[in-house]
Amino acid sequence: MSESEIPETTGNEPESSSGSSTNSKIQSAIESLISIVDNIPPSLSSSENPATSLLHDPDLARKISSHLRQPNSGAGDNHLCRWLYDTFQSSDPTLQLVVLRFLPIIAGVYLSRVVLRVPLAGFEAVLLAIYAHETTSRGGQALTVNVPDLSHSSIYHETKVTTKNNATGINLAIFSPSLEPHGTVRSTKRARIVGVALELYYSKISHMPIGSKMDFCEFCVAWAGQDGDMYKDDQKDPSEQSKPQRKHGEDKGGRRIPLPWELLQPALRVLGHCLMGPNDSKELKEAASAASRSLYARALHDVNPQAILATGSLLRLGKLAMADSTDKTDPTEIPDLNNPIITI
Repeated sequence: MSESEIPETTGNEPESSSGSSTNSKIQSAIESLISIVDNIPPSLSSSENPATSLLHDPDLARKISSHLRQPNSGAGDNHLCRWLYDTFQSSDPTLQLVVLRFLPIIAGVYLSRVVLRVPLAGFEAVLLAIYAHETTSRGGQALTVNVPDLSHSSIYHETKVTTKNNATGINLAIFSPSLEPHGTVRSTKRARIVGVALELYYSKISHMPIGSKMDFCEFCVAWAGQDGDMYKDDQKDPSEQSKPQRKHGEDKGGRRIPLPWELLQPALRVLGHCLMGPNDSKELKEAASAASRSLYARALHDVNPQAILATGSLLRLGKLAMADSTDKTDPTEIPDLNNPIITI
């Protein structure tokens, strides 16, 4: 072929091909879902952005949530679990968000039923797919954060001590250790696998609709199995409260579960976003506050110092956030000193 016969190419062809592939995956996912969930809105397929409709459509979310909460959900032959697994394995980021949107219900129902020794291979397949995705994404690295070493003076303080360099003034804290691949969900690794899935959920939480976050708050209360209403309107410091007296047999719904740190930590991060994140939903903030109170009561019940410190701090921060949301004072406004307001 001569030089003049070489077809003209543009830089848009790969992007166009990628876009058509994404649309094909989304349409295929919608068609598969129609055969599982009844009365799906017909406008879903014809929507200009079907992926957004899958993620945010409230009617569709209610139908899928209802299916996931059914007594026989979560089994290995469950069609909806198979759809969630295949959809996440499509590797399309928009479709993966759709699966993560229902993670609070998947994790909530799974952890509440696993003690009953019923077959939940469908839920486990979805959780393992999310865990494997995170294992590959992290590449064997732990998630860390740099924490200043308070034993060294900062650059803003006068001191006679020789100034330390940055290497000695910073501590590297690991908040999520490196991941090991798992092909099955063992009882000793269950909390870690679900916790990693919640870590991925937290990293995408800005894309999640409020309904998904409300579901998570609901299951946090159920997981705690403790009534935290005694801390609702009390203005005293939570650490000064007496430990609630509550028997295990009084737990609501029988869904109280073990809460090791590897599961509790990502849960508290999600609740922290719900309490102090950039949202104006009063209903969500109240639900997250109720979940924080229940988890704090559970930490006191278990006499778990690490959990008491974390949940108590979250409870105090939540109260401050709620107070700030009702304070309409503009902190940037310059007061009028010539006309001061005097109150008696």
